[in-house]
Amino acid sequence: MPQIFRGVRLVAEEGIVPVRAGSVRKSEGKSGSLGIRHIRSLWMASTIGALAVVASRWAYRRLVAGDLVIDLSIGRTIRPLGPIDARIEAPRELVFDVIAAPYLASPPSSLAEKIQVLERSEEMVLAAHRTPVRDGLVATTVETVRFERPGAVYFRLLRGPVPHVIERFELAEDGDATLFHYEGELGADLWAVGRWWGDLVAQRWDEAVRGSIAEITRIAELRAAHHRPG
Repeated sequence: MPQIFRGVRLVAEEGIVPVRAGSVRKSEGKSGSLGIRHIRSLWMASTIGALAVVASRWAYRRLVAGDLVIDLSIGRTIRPLGPIDARIEAPRELVFDVIAAPYLASPPSSLAEKIQVLERSEEMVLAAHRTPVRDGLVATTVETVRFERPGAVYFRLLRGPVPHVIERFELAEDGDATLFHYEGELGADLWAVGRWWGDLVAQRWDEAVRGSIAEITRIAELRAAHHRPG
């Protein structure tokens, strides 16, 4: 006959073991507890993931803007910048003046928003360079710029997206033209992470330098053409 154990009706047949109601409730309680724990774990993982994305985006924007500098001198990797060579159809003195003008005099309108001189002496300036990157971001670097008329200009990074950059422009006469040579080096810390970040920065750096050389060439050749007789 059917039997009742604490409100649970069970069939008393051969081969069927009676189960008490308390055991059923205990099993259900364990399942519910495991479900809540699983939901909590998922919530914690998604929250941590979202915070990591926000933090990485914040760090990226601050690094690019030059507000956050990672200079640990640990696991530093140095990679070359350039070389880039160009022939400019203008005298060397004129090319040098075009390069130096934004720093030693008033910058032309095309460069006024990109270069801000913070301190100036006869042969060296401290300048902030602003370069649009993407998504409205502007990369800001602070560098010393040293002049050796008429053949060379040297740049050294003081603040920027990486802890180490040195560069130089070299000018050599070639008749009435100028042979322009650029090269440098870039360093980033923290081993493989630094190499990845350094390669990313170097790519943008190279684009900015090539743009600057194109602008120097355009201005110098335009001025040279105006000074040629006839």
